[in-house]
Amino acid sequence: MEEIANTAAEAIIGGFVLTYAIVWFRARRQGPARMSLAVVAPLMVAFAYLVSEVLKVLVKEERPCRGLAACPEVGDWSFPSNHATIAGAAAVGLILVHRVLGVVAVVLAVLVAVARVVEGVHYPHDVLVGLLLGAGVALVAGPLARVMTPVVARMRARSGGALLLGR
Repeated sequence: MEEIANTAAEAIIGGFVLTYAIVWFRARRQGPARMSLAVVAPLMVAFAYLVSEVLKVLVKEERPCRGLAACPEVGDWSFPSNHATIAGAAAVGLILVHRVLGVVAVVLAVLVAVARVVEGVHYPHDVLVGLLLGAGVALVAGPLARVMTPVVARMRARSGGALLLGR
């Protein structure tokens, strides 16, 4: 069961990456505000992951599976869950970019969190805080994208920027 949970969590995280790539590609044909969100939202996912890593080093909570052979090594801390942080940030970012995809992503983010607990590598509070941390960091994408919209519009006017950001 743990292997299925791990595979599912990894597949969902990979699905978020693919979804963001598709959203970015489609945003190339839309206005600069939409493209700004498509660029900033995944950056907030990466930033949420960084914050999660810092918290792990500060809190140093052992994983619940420490007594099992398949448990990650000592020093790979449990709190907060990076998977849940990434999933929470990806889901909220997708809500900002595309409502329907975002709703699906929220369901998948919860599945990632549940899978990490079922797998025995996290406590429930690890994944709950991870989801909330990711969601909170991702909410910065909206205001940041508004600030970046004029920059995206100027970059689109240049040939190199247009290749990356569309017209």
